[in-house]
Parts: sequence; structure tokens; C-alpha cells
Amino acid sequence: MIRRNPRGDWPRVAESAFVDPTAIICGLVIIEDDVFVGPYAVIRADETDEAGNLEPIRIGKGTNIQDGVVIHSKSGEPVTIGSNTSIAHRSIIHGPCTIGDEVFVGFNSVVFNCTVGNGAAIRHNSVVEGCHLPAGFHVPSTTTVHSDSDLAGIPQVTIDVTAFSEHVARTNVGHARDYRKLRNDF
Repeated sequence: MIRRNPRGDWPRVAESAFVDPTAIICGLVIIEDDVFVGPYAVIRADETDEAGNLEPIRIGKGTNIQDGVVIHSKSGEPVTIGSNTSIAHRSIIHGPCTIGDEVFVGFNSVVFNCTVGNGAAIRHNSVVEGCHLPAGFHVPSTTTVHSDSDLAGIPQVTIDVTAFSEHVARTNVGHARDYRKLRNDF
């Protein structure tokens, strides 16, 4: 469902994107080319700052927003998700937040008030808030990060451990195209 917010902002969804009919896209949301938004996702840009200003939630080209993901922000703060990024089932991305290109956020993870560098991976059931996650950094499953100083205690993993994240991201890039084809069959 595509709807305006109380301020009157309507989402802008690229023609080549696919938004599942059960998803809710509300307000100042910009969805770029070839984005897939799965069932029951909620992307809502509707809270303004005290002056009535609102920054957009922007989803970059080729990104995959899986089932049940929630993306929101407080007090008009921006949320930017880069290109070819995969946000897995039931994750929460809460702004202010910037997530780079080719990032993987695993199932049920929470990302709040942080910057995530290009190529980083946040594995399943993790909480990452209030930090600057460097490019290529990998957060293991069930890890909690509350500040930049917490990053020093996280052992980095080998490429074998990251293969799942990269496979999911590659697999899901074509979802927007494939589901648009199905939509045209009805």
C-alpha cells in the first residue's frame, strides 16, 4: 500500500521496483530502480522535527527489503540505504541511519543511529546502535554493539563465514525483475 503521510508527502517508487501489495510505504520514501520490497514490510517516513521538516528514507538501486522489515526514523531524521544491499526478514532499521552499498543485515537484526560502511555484514539477531561500522566489517550473529569502542572486541571472520551473506544478497538482486514479471501475468 502506497500512502501519503500527514504532512502530505507521497512515496516515489521507481517503475522498475517491485513493492509487494501487503507492504506499506508511507510518506517521504524514495525507492530507486530494481528494488524489491517483500511482503509485510513497512517503510514509513512520517515523523517531522519541531520545525516540521522531514528528511527522506532512501532505498538505493537493486536493494532487497525482505519480508517483515521495518524502516522508520525519529524526528525527521534521514535513513539512507545504499545500492545492492540486503535487509533480511524482520530486521528493523531505525534512523537516523546510513547504510552503505552491498551491505547485508541478517534476520531479526536492529540497526539504529549509526553509519554502516560499504560491504559490511551484520549477521542474524544482532543489535548495532550508536556507532560507525567500518567498510567490510562483519558483526557475528547475536552480537550487540552500542558504541565505536565495542567494535574493537569483535573478532573478524574469514571469507568462508561471510559466504552465506553474499549468496543471499546476490540471489535476491533479481527479485524485483522476477516479481514484476509475475505481476504482469495477472
